[in-house]
Amino acid sequence: CDTRYCLLAIYLHKKLLYTFIMQTNSEKKWAAFTHLSTLSQYCFPLGNYVFPLIIWASKKEDSQYVDYNGKQALNFQLSILLYTLILGAIIVPVFIAAFFNNIPFYELTQHRHFVIEEFDFGKNIGLISTGFIAVFLLVCLKIVEFFLIIQASIKTANGEQYSYPLTIKFMK
Repeated sequence: CDTRYCLLAIYLHKKLLYTFIMQTNSEKKWAAFTHLSTLSQYCFPLGNYVFPLIIWASKKEDSQYVDYNGKQALNFQLSILLYTLILGAIIVPVFIAAFFNNIPFYELTQHRHFVIEEFDFGKNIGLISTGFIAVFLLVCLKIVEFFLIIQASIKTANGEQYSYPLTIKFMK
């Protein structure tokens, strides 16, 4: 091997390797940012859907890694929305039923100003317990969501494939 050609081959090999690493780092950053953008829900309504969708739609053609992680982030957010709606469908009627269970129907229809003098917890303990369990599950769901997003962004930034647990695959 001629020294000139060996040095040129080494240089081209390093340049190709450097280009590959830079592309991978760029992909990792965009994929991690896709996961982190779901935290925008705490600042902007529906930000946890809009921002990851914008990033995913603009970068999915450029990188399979960003495409995979964008789908993971959106599927997870849609799954959390579904779980939240189910818990909300339990919480709201339960507390409304527990409240109106202590007001006589006559008071509701005939008097515009009614006062609940005694709230009977004994009659409503099952409903109230169900409501508080659902509220507790909702709070736990949101706390777990926050930490799973952080974990996903860290693993994605390190180049690992991450799949959220208990996620329904809406987009495959």
